[in-house]
Amino acid sequence: MAQYRREMLESEMKKIISQGFSQLKDPRIKDKFLDINLVKLSKDKSYLDVYVSTLEDNTENVVQILNKAKGFFRTLIAKNIKIFKVPEIRFHEDKGIQASIKINKLIDKIEQDEAKE
Repeated sequence: MAQYRREMLESEMKKIISQGFSQLKDPRIKDKFLDINLVKLSKDKSYLDVYVSTLEDNTENVVQILNKAKGFFRTLIAKNIKIFKVPEIRFHEDKGIQASIKINKLIDKIEQDEAKE
């Protein structure tokens, strides 16, 4: 039962943080496409790890900006979910999209090299 409750909280927190991206007033993030790939709530519900990816090359800058604004997201969660203690939010860079793009480029290069031979 506890696992189900944690998964429901993760889902709701992911939704609230995604909506919060549009409310964030920082001009460096305003026009960027941000995607939350994974949200992990610790077993004691004191930490929320959010893995963010973007189509831009400077994902680490976006993660730094989000980490500076984590109080804003924590307040959003506190206002929208009844929970005894709101977890501390930690944003991390998810390199999954960038890795898949790199792999596709390598595959295309190999196919072009084979076509030349």
